Amino acid sequence: MKSKSKNLIIISGPSGVGKDSVISRIQSIDSKISLAISVTTRKMRLGEKDGVNYHFLSRENFEKKIENSEFLEYSEYCGNYYGTLKKPIEKAMKSGRKIILKIDIQGAEKVREIYDDCFSIFILPPSIEALKERITLRNLDSKDDLDLRLKRAMIEIENACNYDFAVENDVVDSCARKIIDKIYELEKNNGV
Repeated sequence: MKSKSKNLIIISGPSGVGKDSVISRIQSIDSKISLAISVTTRKMRLGEKDGVNYHFLSRENFEKKIENSEFLEYSEYCGNYYGTLKKPIEKAMKSGRKIILKIDIQGAEKVREIYDDCFSIFILPPSIEALKERITLRNLDSKDDLDLRLKRAMIEIENACNYDFAVENDVVDSCARKIIDKIYELEKNNGV
């Protein structure tokens, strides 16, 4: 087994699986783990704050950053861009902090090409029915967007086998603790 980075942690999972809730719980349990704030062109949702949930950019500004090679990874999802800027990740890694990248399966693949020693985690729903219910109850998407997210979720779940660790999010606290335990287990096994 190749050595895994103690600093860079990828977390992926389908829309509605509870990634934000799990990551928030991880951060409340372990202050040494922080989340890289992604950049997006999607509209800000009720309750979200720029620089906290995402850095919200216009499509034009996002595309300028693409042209300037400022992204570690980026992709387009449901008509909006999402990406991770290089500089904050490099700075966090140099400081020795553990940093979570909440990214989709394409982004995860791109990051693993650059940092082949990063640790990747896929969060699974307890069932497809539960996932459909979670996405529907959020009531944040149009019917067409909801259908796109559900179709995309099925493709993403099929790719869970490409990750180092998959964990079911049935109970947020339990899921978060399993992820933290796995991160430190890998550190211990690799003599970090």
